[in-house]
Amino acid sequence: MSALEVRPFRRDDRDQLTDLVNAHVAAVVPGVSVSTNTVLSALERQPDEFITDPWVSERVTLVAEQRRYVVAAAHLLRYRADAEVGESYRDAGEINWFVCHPRASFWPDADEAADLLMAACLARLARWDVRVRYADGSLPAPVVYGLPRNWPHIRAAYERAGFRHLGDTEVVLIARVADLPAPEPRPGVTVERGLGECGTRFTAYDGARALGFVEVDTALARPERHIRAAGLADLGNLRTEAEGWDRWLLAQAADWLRLCGVDRLVAYEEAADRAAIDRLTSAGFRELTRTDRGWEHRP
Repeated sequence: MSALEVRPFRRDDRDQLTDLVNAHVAAVVPGVSVSTNTVLSALERQPDEFITDPWVSERVTLVAEQRRYVVAAAHLLRYRADAEVGESYRDAGEINWFVCHPRASFWPDADEAADLLMAACLARLARWDVRVRYADGSLPAPVVYGLPRNWPHIRAAYERAGFRHLGDTEVVLIARVADLPAPEPRPGVTVERGLGECGTRFTAYDGARALGFVEVDTALARPERHIRAAGLADLGNLRTEAEGWDRWLLAQAADWLRLCGVDRLVAYEEAADRAAIDRLTSAGFRELTRTDRGWEHRP
């Protein structure tokens, strides 16, 4: 095999990088992929991260190449050190995402490529002289964040380099809209549709008293980014004042999602919140993956 080389990303790497990113996305969430334009845009700015993205002072993308083929890549962020930046991010450096091919019989150099690229990432963080070093796996695709359990090769590369999981674990759940509860009338109860914090909100009322609400976000696939995520939506919020109304509210949301052409709904819960997870699984959801958030360099 020819020698591995780590170097800065070049624009002519874009197609190979997109293929590598999509291979990792496909292992986490079904039916989702991103365009080359989406990947390139995310290297320059992350508009969805409207709080933390303005704090970034420098962005660097590195690739590991072998025989003119991009076999691994990483995107690094440096956060400003001034008072406008949140305390935990102030003067921090982050491997925002790290992707590489897993070790296989046809490619025994996979671990070497990952370690060589990781060494270059740590060297860049050292040159930045940041206060703390974080790591994540936030690819520019819906549902992919933290370090999904579907990427054991990335976890191994992080751990070999001295990163440790110090944060929370979240469970990502998915349901076919067809499997969600069916709408049923309840005398005296009305539902109003409006704009919520995380999408379209459906609020149940008994007269003037609000019984609870559910929010769904159907705008995961933005046309300008060319994300292939048609038929996928997020469950943003589900809040009820009394037991039993969550299924009724999910039925109202499901009816709307069918009109939107959505056939899958994704939800997120803390792994420790067993009651919330059981509430969703009893309504038609199943576990898609678990993702570990909050990685920090502790060599």
